[in-house]
Amino acid sequence: MSTPARERQRKKSTGRPAPVELEVLVIGAGISGIGAGIRLLQQGIRRFRILEKGQDLGGTWRDNTYPGCACDVPSALYSYSFAQKADWRRVFAAQPDILDYVRDTARRHEVEGFIRFGEPLDQARWDDAAGHWVVETHRATYHARAVISCTGYLHQPIIPALPGLDTFPGTVFHSSRWDHAHDLSGKRVAVIGTGASAIQFVPEIQPQVAELKVYQRTPQWILPKPDGTLKGIQKRLLALPGARQMLRGLLYAGFETFGIGFRKPAMLKQVERLARAHIRWSVAEPALREKLTPDYTLGCKRVLLSNDYYPALTQDNVEVLATGVREIRGNVVVAEDGSEREVDTIILGTGFTVTDQPIAHQVRGVSGESLADIWAGSPQAYRGTTIHGFPNLFLVLGPNLAIGHNSAFIVIEAQIRYAMAALRAMRKQRLARIEVRADVQAAYNEAVQRDLAGTVWNTGGCSSYYIDANGKNSTGFPWSTLVMRRLLADFDTAHYHTVAKAAPAQEVDADVATA
Repeated sequence: MSTPARERQRKKSTGRPAPVELEVLVIGAGISGIGAGIRLLQQGIRRFRILEKGQDLGGTWRDNTYPGCACDVPSALYSYSFAQKADWRRVFAAQPDILDYVRDTARRHEVEGFIRFGEPLDQARWDDAAGHWVVETHRATYHARAVISCTGYLHQPIIPALPGLDTFPGTVFHSSRWDHAHDLSGKRVAVIGTGASAIQFVPEIQPQVAELKVYQRTPQWILPKPDGTLKGIQKRLLALPGARQMLRGLLYAGFETFGIGFRKPAMLKQVERLARAHIRWSVAEPALREKLTPDYTLGCKRVLLSNDYYPALTQDNVEVLATGVREIRGNVVVAEDGSEREVDTIILGTGFTVTDQPIAHQVRGVSGESLADIWAGSPQAYRGTTIHGFPNLFLVLGPNLAIGHNSAFIVIEAQIRYAMAALRAMRKQRLARIEVRADVQAAYNEAVQRDLAGTVWNTGGCSSYYIDANGKNSTGFPWSTLVMRRLLADFDTAHYHTVAKAAPAQEVDADVATA
């Protein structure tokens, strides 16, 4: 640690305040960051802060405000188990309701005062001599015994490198950066990409626009969405003691049963029949049906839910072009098949960087190399949470933890529980440093890749964000969430190199929430 004199000298020479000493630093104030903050407070840890690059909390539910944005997991499952909501308005909650829920939960658990908004991470590096992380932002330097990264993987939009896109004379925006000031009424609009976001906003904008050109490189499997408004009697039933928990348990069990198909793809053929019937019921024209029918196994890409996407595509002002885009020439979109269409607006539904998380380039471990350097395009971690060479660092929603069939809250809570168990062990055993052993991490990832080999993500015959630039599945989780929760239930100290604190020292928790 720096002496007071050195700290004063540093402030004088750099103009920056002395480093802020913390027990834990959380990066990101989305769902996982708020959950981590709540659990830290419940453990009696108050020397922490949450760095958030935006001006509000909520993560992906703050950023994605496109028309029709909603969850594809039932509302009853899409909440913290310790802060369930009884008064959802719909079976599948819309974005504003989810954002309100996260804000309300943070407020009720008194986490907001620990968040530093508008303070993105510049870099974080492990100081081996001092035994802490040195985290730099444009405002301050933080020294933290542990770092919990809660940045997620659905926040950095992919902007395709299309020739001419930067000189397009009309309006261009990504779905996650929706331009609400731009009036689409009467416009000729091109939508590039037909993933989870596009199938929600396309039906919303179709009635407004003059022409809608939908560029679909690969069709999606889409199931009917059993959605609807929750009536008064339904809300009252869910408010009864135990009713909400019972519904949550039934939904969880149902989704876990469905998840077996991801590991045994032959089982998904029955669900695929439902998806094919959904296309037949919704689309009368044979040529359009053929365009919209995938040629890969259901589940290889994310399974989507919608009742109004297919009907929107059948409208007279919509054209589905089953091709990618080659270039933008003036106000003309030139497709890979050579077709040309004049448009006024381009909306990018091109998704997010998943396997190349931006934070990986900003975090440097014991060797001085960044996570991105170490991973070399194929992220891996021990139980998706800790990484050899990066002591006292925990990733939430880390490599190989995407489940594809259940609520992300299940993964988030399991990982946070593991991180809290690690912090308790560090306090109880007076450990300055924990670092997962290289052999343990390697053995775990060998098992992960072995059991992913037969999953639908690896064998389903599609190209998806589950597969990284090296052709490796560094995203999917090969087992059930029951196994995941068991793996992350307790901190397994024996699998870690540990370093004890040099000498006993009194630990004082200072509330920095108002600092």
